[in-house]
Amino acid sequence: MKFLKNLAAQNKQTIVAYGTSLTEGGSWVKELADQLDKTFFGLTTVINSGGSGQWSRWGVENLEERVLQKKPDLVFIEFSVNDSVTRFNSSIAEAQSNLNNMTQRILKVNSQCEIILMTMTPADKHPIGHFSHRTNIESHYEMVRKEAEKHQFLLIDHYPNWKALQASDKKQFDQYVPDSIHPTAEGNSKIVSPMIFKALNIL
Repeated sequence: MKFLKNLAAQNKQTIVAYGTSLTEGGSWVKELADQLDKTFFGLTTVINSGGSGQWSRWGVENLEERVLQKKPDLVFIEFSVNDSVTRFNSSIAEAQSNLNNMTQRILKVNSQCEIILMTMTPADKHPIGHFSHRTNIESHYEMVRKEAEKHQFLLIDHYPNWKALQASDKKQFDQYVPDSIHPTAEGNSKIVSPMIFKALNIL
């Protein structure tokens, strides 16, 4: 990754985490900041630009202030867990268009900026009619995978790990992510952060 090469060359790097409450309130962001600082000794700045309860349309509308003005070298994007919220009535096509809008604007400002797309938790606990009910979340996650492959963005696909834990140890899953949406600090520390560290090769 250019990001790592720049750090190895002692060039300071800015990282922006952009997404839903799983980013804004996700302890993985601070864990990432701490790990990077431990590894690269003050060369990195990690900015949490997440928005609780938000989805990719909000991401498009707030990209300038929350991402572009920060002049990032690396951006994490995760909105698909909320793009699938039934009340937003977002189609896969709209979510894809919003994602492309964000990534292309980031690259237009800085063609060297690296983009990481992430899928997140199952978010499957709430029934139809509930404020937090999701529709077609697997299709939304699959769209993210395809966009990552198409544009050669790094993909960190948390969803299969969460589903595997949910199937093999429901008690542990419920401890790590009680509402099936928001991981606890322990859930982030055990499931989310290690996968990010591994993908970035910063362990």
